[in-house]
Amino acid sequence: MNARDKPSVPLAAVREEIRARPGYHVPDSAGFVKLDAMENPYGLPRELKRRLAGLVAEAALNRYPDAQGRELKAALRGALKVPQGMELVLGNGSDEIIQMLALAVAKPGAVLLAPEPSFVMYRIVAQATGMQYVGVPLVDGYALDRASMLAAIGRHDPALIFVAYPNNPTGNLFDAAAIEDILHAAKGLVVVDEAYHAFARASFMDRLPDYGNLLVMRTLSKLGLAGLRIGLMAGAPELIAEIDKVRLPYNVGVLTQLVAIEVLRHSEVLEAQAAAIVAERGRVAKALAAMPGVAVYPSAANFILFKLPEAARVSAGIRQQGVLVKNFDGSHPQLAGCIRVSIGTPPQNDLFLAALTASM
Repeated sequence: MNARDKPSVPLAAVREEIRARPGYHVPDSAGFVKLDAMENPYGLPRELKRRLAGLVAEAALNRYPDAQGRELKAALRGALKVPQGMELVLGNGSDEIIQMLALAVAKPGAVLLAPEPSFVMYRIVAQATGMQYVGVPLVDGYALDRASMLAAIGRHDPALIFVAYPNNPTGNLFDAAAIEDILHAAKGLVVVDEAYHAFARASFMDRLPDYGNLLVMRTLSKLGLAGLRIGLMAGAPELIAEIDKVRLPYNVGVLTQLVAIEVLRHSEVLEAQAAAIVAERGRVAKALAAMPGVAVYPSAANFILFKLPEAARVSAGIRQQGVLVKNFDGSHPQLAGCIRVSIGTPPQNDLFLAALTASM
């Protein structure tokens, strides 16, 4: 075949807005102390690993998983205290649940609304599913702007609203009363994304029976099971049944279900690790606040956002010393000069603080 006969690649078939945006980039972390992705730095106890190995060895890999994940849902109901009468839907991580929600409500002209800056996947999924994205800027200290949120709801009548609680990447908990006002004002779905609940101990889960339009999203990723990719959402059975219609069959695999069920039987392990992370968060925040020129923002999550001069240069310097953090400088006007560091083990956190000091 000569060059003239070579078939062309039909890139024009891909939607223009998809071709116009960059892909979601995950940096290679091999050989680094990884403090850029809000992961739990602790492994599971050896005895629990042995139990999991036995389960995996006997797993029926030749069979499809339980499409509804009934046993896993039962374990999650108990561990997460899902209110009586509420239903669950499972996802391959919370990202898939965000996508399910958008697919379910993406009528022509439908709006997805969220405070900003917040979790970038809200915007990415809105664009990917053809929804109109509306971001409402946070105010000083990254607080939720109640008046602007309510005005935007009245103006755009969003089909879907996301409120991260605590917020990512800022780490703060928004005012619960303001979120209640949003629930009262919204005609569409309001999703409270509680990915960092284990470190905040504040939740809207128990308020699900009070609001028909409220959905609460959680993930097991931040608790120490990021590799399993388990997201879940709780809400009124009528709503969950409709969202479930766009979930792909068998989206949570056999091994994922088996391992998660067994680990949830030992939830005290995850709770102890979360408590250790919270304690280290306080120590790291205090150390950062003592550094000249560093502004530290309050966090209820397993990471800390801080601001300093020349953040891009400092972030690169930290990387050169073998530690990965997330540089937000240049990503959003309200995040100028900001770096986010996930909380690791005490030795990992010491390496980060030394790398930061050497890079400033």
